[in-house]
Amino acid sequence: MAARGGDAASAGSAGAWTLRHVHLSLRVAFAAGGAGRLRGSARLELLRAPGAGAGGGERVLRLDTHRSVNVRGAALLPPPSPSPGPPRPGDPPGPDALQPLPVRTEPFASFGRALLITVPSAEQRLSLRIDYEAGGGPGVCWLAPEQTAGKQKPFMYTQGQAVLNRSFFPCFDTPSVKCTYSATVKVPEGFVAVMSATSWEKKEDNTFVFEMSHPIPSYLIALAVGDIVAADVGPRSRVWAEPCLIEAAKKEYDGVIEEFLAVGEKLFGPYVWGRYDILFMPPSFPFGGMENPCLTFVTPCLLAGDRSLADVIIHEISHSWFGNLVTNASWGEFWLNEGFTMYAQRRISTEVYGLAYTCLEAATGRALLRQHMDNTGEDHPLNKLRVVIEPGINPEDTYNETPYEKGFCFVSYLAHLVGDQSKFDAFLQAYVNRFKFQSITADDALGFFLEYFPELKEKGVDSIPGLEFSRWLDTPGWPPFLPDLSPGDALMKPAEELAELWAADGLNMEAIEGVDITAWRTYQLVYFLDQVLQKSPLPQGNVEVLSKMYPKISRSQNAELRLRWCQIILKNDLEAEYSKVKDFLHSQGKQKYTLPLYRAMWAGSEAARALAMETFSATAPQLHVNVQNYVKKILGLEVEEA
Repeated sequence: MAARGGDAASAGSAGAWTLRHVHLSLRVAFAAGGAGRLRGSARLELLRAPGAGAGGGERVLRLDTHRSVNVRGAALLPPPSPSPGPPRPGDPPGPDALQPLPVRTEPFASFGRALLITVPSAEQRLSLRIDYEAGGGPGVCWLAPEQTAGKQKPFMYTQGQAVLNRSFFPCFDTPSVKCTYSATVKVPEGFVAVMSATSWEKKEDNTFVFEMSHPIPSYLIALAVGDIVAADVGPRSRVWAEPCLIEAAKKEYDGVIEEFLAVGEKLFGPYVWGRYDILFMPPSFPFGGMENPCLTFVTPCLLAGDRSLADVIIHEISHSWFGNLVTNASWGEFWLNEGFTMYAQRRISTEVYGLAYTCLEAATGRALLRQHMDNTGEDHPLNKLRVVIEPGINPEDTYNETPYEKGFCFVSYLAHLVGDQSKFDAFLQAYVNRFKFQSITADDALGFFLEYFPELKEKGVDSIPGLEFSRWLDTPGWPPFLPDLSPGDALMKPAEELAELWAADGLNMEAIEGVDITAWRTYQLVYFLDQVLQKSPLPQGNVEVLSKMYPKISRSQNAELRLRWCQIILKNDLEAEYSKVKDFLHSQGKQKYTLPLYRAMWAGSEAARALAMETFSATAPQLHVNVQNYVKKILGLEVEEA
C-alpha cells in the first residue's frame, strides 16, 4: 500500500512506492547476560506508485533504519510471480540470481537513519533482499534471565510503536504504509517464537513460520522469543506466558475474552484477524498493552489474581477495529487511533458492565486529562488533537493523555450531534467498513461523518461557534464538550463523600465505619483514591489510620490501586510505607506507573528524592530504554541518544 502524504518522522520515500509484502528471514541468538543479535534478511516486494513511472522513476529507494542496524548488503531478486495476492514465503534464490545494489546510509534524526538503495530506474516492479544484523536498538529488547518472571532463561521482544521498528528491520517506518508480511524465525532449542500473525507453524530445527494475511503498518509487526507456553481460554483465544505464570493467566482470562470480542463484533462489525491471543510479557514491559494484531502483548500487572483488571483488555481488543484496521496516517493524528478506541472500549464496557461503571471509569480518565493539562498548561501545543510533529522530533516525545481522553470527548461529541446511540453505532460500523486496511487523516474521518449524515452537514455542525471541528483539531485546550458522566454518580458520590471524611481534621470514625467498601470494584476504589490524592496531604495521622482500616487497598496486588496508594504515600510523606513504593517499582516497569511515581518522589522531600535515586539505580537495567530515558530526565540525569 502506498503512503498517504508526508511523514516528518520517516526518512523513507514511501510516496513513490507501493509496498506489497515484506518477508523476514531471521535467526535469533542470545548471548551472555541475555543480550543478543538478530541476523538474516528482509525481502521487500515493491511497485512504483502511479506517477513514479518507469524510465524517469526514482533511482534511489529510501528506507528507515537505525544506527544499531548493520546492513551488510542489498540485492535485486528475480521478478516475483505475477499471480495475485502476496508472495508466499519460500526458499531464497541462489546467489547467481541476485543482482547486488549499491547501499549507503545517511543521518536523519536522533531516532533513526536513512537507508539509500540505488535501484534500476526502468523497473516497475522490484523484489529486493536486504541482508542485515540488528539487536542493539530501542525496538529490540533483550532481557537477562533475572529480568523475567521465571528467572531461568533470557527473553527478547520487539516494540514497534511509534518509530522503533526501524531498529528491528529496514522498512517504511510510517503508519501511512500497510502491507502483508511473512517470516521465518529460527530460535535456539528450548525457546518458542511468537508473532503478530494470522498463522503460526513450528517446523523442524526449532524454526517458526508466520504469515499475516492482512495489510498492517510496520509498527504492528512484532516478535517475541522466550520460554513461553500457551493455554486455551476461548474458542479463538489463548494466553501465552512463561510456565510459572500460565496457570494464573488462564485462571484470570478463561472465558473472558470471547465475551468482549462478541460484544465488539456486535457493535463494530466482524473481527477480521482470526485469533485473539494474549502474551503476558516480563515485568519490565513498559506498556499496559500493545495491540499487535492477533497477539496483544500485555503487562503481567493485569494478573491481579481476582480478575479485577481483566476489563483492561477491552481497550486492546477495541484496537482490532480502531488503530489496527483503520489507522492514523501520521503520529500527529494519533487521536484517530486512541480517541476512537477509548470510545469503543467504553461502548463495550457499557454493554458488559453497565453505564454507571463505565461513566465511573471515564471519570478517572477525565481526571488524568485534567492532571496532564494542569501540569503542562492548557495551551500547550500538544493539547490539541492534530499535532504538528516537526522534522527531527521523535513522535514518542509527543505522547500524552490528550489523544486518548480529549479524543474520546470529540468522538462523544460526534455521537451527541447524531443524538441516537444506535445510529452512531451504525456509523462506526460503516466507518470501519469504509476505511478498513487503510491509513487515514482526520479530514477523511470527519468528511465521511458528514457524508454519512447529510442532514448534519446541511445544518453546518462542523462550524458551530465554539465547537468547530477545526477548533477541536487545531486549538489546544480543555475539550469544548464533555460527555455526561452523571450516570456514574451513584458510584462516584459515595467515594467522594468517603474521601471527604478522611480529609477532615478530626476523623469521624463512626461515619467512616458506616461505609462498606467490600463490594466496591476497581474503578470505584480508584476514584476514591484519586479523591484522597487530590485532598492530600491529609491532616497528620489520617493516612496511617486509612492504611490500617483498608488493607484491601494498602496491601492490594492490583496495580491500579498500588499506583494510587504509592502516590498517596509520597504526597503525605509517609516514610514508614516507602518500602511499598520501592517494591512496586521493583515489581514492574510499566511507563504509566513508573513515571508518575518518579515525578512524585522528585517533587517530594529529601528522603523521597533519595528513594528515587536508590530505586532507579537498582531497577534501571530492567526498564525499557525509553522509560529509562524518561526517568533520567525527571531526575536530571544525562540521557543517552536512542
